[in-house]
Amino acid sequence: MSSAKPLPVAGPETGLKVLRGLARERSLLAALEIMRDEVGPAFQITLPGFQPAVLVGPEHNRGIMVSQRDSFRWRSPSDPVTKLLRHGVLVEDGEMHDRLRGAMEPVLQKPQVIRHVPAMLAYTDRVLDRWADGSVQNMLVEMRRVALLIFMGTLLDVEFGPDLERMWEPILRSIKYISPGLWIVWPNMPRPGYERALAQMDDYLYDLVRDRRQSLARRDATGVQPAADLLTHLVQIPEMSDDLIRDQILTMLIAGHDTSTALLAWTLYLLGQHHDVMERTRREVDNVLGGGPPTAEAVNNLYSLDAVIKESLRLYPPIHVGNRLVAEDTALSGYELRAGTRVMASIYLSHRDERYWEEPQAFRPERFERGGERPPAFTYVPFGGGPRACIGAAFAQVEAKVVLARILQRFTLEDVGRPVWPYMGATLEPHPGVFLRVKRRPA
Repeated sequence: MSSAKPLPVAGPETGLKVLRGLARERSLLAALEIMRDEVGPAFQITLPGFQPAVLVGPEHNRGIMVSQRDSFRWRSPSDPVTKLLRHGVLVEDGEMHDRLRGAMEPVLQKPQVIRHVPAMLAYTDRVLDRWADGSVQNMLVEMRRVALLIFMGTLLDVEFGPDLERMWEPILRSIKYISPGLWIVWPNMPRPGYERALAQMDDYLYDLVRDRRQSLARRDATGVQPAADLLTHLVQIPEMSDDLIRDQILTMLIAGHDTSTALLAWTLYLLGQHHDVMERTRREVDNVLGGGPPTAEAVNNLYSLDAVIKESLRLYPPIHVGNRLVAEDTALSGYELRAGTRVMASIYLSHRDERYWEEPQAFRPERFERGGERPPAFTYVPFGGGPRACIGAAFAQVEAKVVLARILQRFTLEDVGRPVWPYMGATLEPHPGVFLRVKRRPA
């Protein structure tokens, strides 16, 4: 620490540029981009009650995620995400995190995930069947429907259709509860209006756990059996209490389905903006699938679609910032970080860092095609990195290919010209939505 230097801060001129950027772009991300351009890839925000360190680039990502990860912790007791998820794997550190992650990983690895491809397809078709030919659909809403049905049906083995409308508002309120807001500068501020929705979520999840325990007791008097879904798997682990299972399921429900919603919606937005890429990707889908449904084997051969998804994740990573607290005084890349400081590792800015990306603001899926650019490690981190990389990454990537391939197989999509900008909620969402005209393709 003795040789480390303090983080630079923005001066008054930069502050004025930030305000103009906010007025023009309607996004806090614009403010962060301006500060990065003016001050550099490491800086400190200095607002009353809010003074995080913002770090950009592979050297910082590597330190936070791997080489110095023990100097940072995920759990912040005053943050709403910790209050909501309690002891969910996302907000635990050390041995507790490792134990929970180890309990969940067996059913989230790719060989287990690909078994769900037929169910992913069926739930996708259920939503697409509702789209009237020539209608305009808000893909942010529609992809949330898809993501919820898939998550509940595959990872929990729950038919969510009958409960979708009833639980829609509690789920959205839970997401809003953990989205950035005044609580960042006023941690103990009153938060009226959430109690009923959060209680509904708890009641629903505890009922699922109790019902699964009862059904397993009736079905299996011979001992533990292998489980294909996460809920059944967790229920069969003796040390997992109802409370701990609730925390893991809610973590996966909120973090998992909301990130998939954002990924799918942003990818459809980008395809709608780039007709040539959409047509090229559709031709690949037609050639590979040959008119048949997406299968686990076929989706592995959708290389152009895979590149489109990866480029969408680069431009609009659903988890756009990695939040940590400094556990002990340390130094990172020559900058001093004091214990208790909030650290924001900006994945969004890392993915648009002109030091490592040619035309970083441009949508260029060819970057990720075979023979394309290979940026340095930890420059591209849509699923994080190191031992705490996203536990649902394999699921999300398979799901995205199945859903998008099926949409391109069944519909042509046309952008209707409504403006979209990034909104920093629990995930990075396209606001106010992605409105596309859908036209059925001949069978």
